This record gives sequence, C-alpha cells and structure tokens, in this order.
Amino acid sequence: MKISDILVSQPDPGNTLSPFSEITSKYGVHVDYFPFFRIEPVTAKEFRAQRVAILDYTAIFFSAKSSIDAFFALCEEMRVTVPETMKYFCTTENIALYLQKHIVYRKRKIFFGKGSVESVMETIGPKHKGENFLIASTDTTKPEVIKAFTKAGLKFGNAVFSKTVCSDLKEVDLGKYQMVVFYSPSDVKSLLQNYPDFKQDGLLFVTYGVSAAKALKDHGYTVEVEAPTPEAPSVSKALMLYLDSHK
Repeated sequence: MKISDILVSQPDPGNTLSPFSEITSKYGVHVDYFPFFRIEPVTAKEFRAQRVAILDYTAIFFSAKSSIDAFFALCEEMRVTVPETMKYFCTTENIALYLQKHIVYRKRKIFFGKGSVESVMETIGPKHKGENFLIASTDTTKPEVIKAFTKAGLKFGNAVFSKTVCSDLKEVDLGKYQMVVFYSPSDVKSLLQNYPDFKQDGLLFVTYGVSAAKALKDHGYTVEVEAPTPEAPSVSKALMLYLDSHK
C-alpha cells in the first residue's frame, strides 16, 4: 500500500518545526493533524462530589501541566487558600517550572523527578515520607502511580482535577488516510466513542507508547508501527524506517 496521507491525533504544531517535516519532504507524504480529545478542568460541583478536602494534605503530586491549571482554578473558585507550607512534587523539571504561573517558585517547596513516578519516589525519600500526599489526576489515577505510593508506604489520597473530552471526529474524513497515529488510550476512546462499530479495513495504525498500543490491541485492532524502540525512539523515526522498507 502506498502511503500518501497520514493523520496525527495531535494539535497542529502551527509554525513550529514539526517532527514530521522530514517525512513530508523526503517521502512526499501529506500529514494532517487533528486532536482526538482535549483536557478540561472538572467543575467545582464535580470536584466536591469526590469529597476531597485539599487542606487535609501537605503535599501534592503533579504529572501534567493541565492538572496544575485545574488545581489552582478550582482552589480559586472554591476560595481555598493553599498554604505556603504546601510542598509540590512533579514528574519532571518542566512541569515543576510551570508552577511559576501560579505560585512563587521556591526550590525548598518544589521537587521533581526525571520523568517517572519511581524517580519521584527517590526524590521524596525518607526526608518527605511524613507528608500527606494528594495525587492530582486526569480522569483516573494511573495504576502505576498508586502502586508506587503504596509500595513506598506513603500516606496519600487522590482526586480528579481535569478530564478528557472526546473530539467530534465526524469532522474528519478517515477514509482519506492510509495511516493514523495514536499517542494515548484517550485517542482510542475517542475513536470508538465516535464510531462504536469502527472497522479497521486496511487502515494502518501507528502508536507511541505501550498504553496506546495496548488500547488498540485490546479492541481487536492491529498495530502496524510501534514506537519507541531502540532503533526508533520517536514516531517520526519509526515511520521513516517503515517507509524506507515499504518503497
């Protein structure tokens, strides 16, 4: 099958250099972007239904910028004043730096790992083990996060601060494409919500990350290209290798 059109389930990068630019120029493939879902903060009513008292906690765990925005927006709406003694633990330095949008950045109160929840556990260590942690989640807390906090013997609770909302994919002519790139199980959820009886019918699926691939396979779909791998740490590299071998 000749690949001429690829759909990427991400927002259009606009004027910034896309990682797919080389594919477009080298292979003459057209790439379109359309986000399959968006992240929205939960409402104050939805948050209150979780029966979580933010001020019962002394530390907060963030793994996404969207959760940070949602957390502070809810605190403002519900007139919750977050004490200066609150400690913040983030999966990456980039996410930790994003806190500057909402609070005065002080390294003594803000800590970060190297991208994984395990690295955050190392940062917490014995020094911060006595904190009561609130895990800020999107929709549901990932099992590996709960497992890591439990294994470390930490006192914690979790709350949903933001949610995924599926896009209307009926705006997209899927029949135009030979390949669709998925980055998240939420992309798969959106596809099936829009098309409950979706048939793959020769459409090639590309995934980034184990969870996206698993979500497709669990619904009986075939994944043609998976990333990351040692040879292809990115989707664009994986696609170039694929296109080179399918000339």
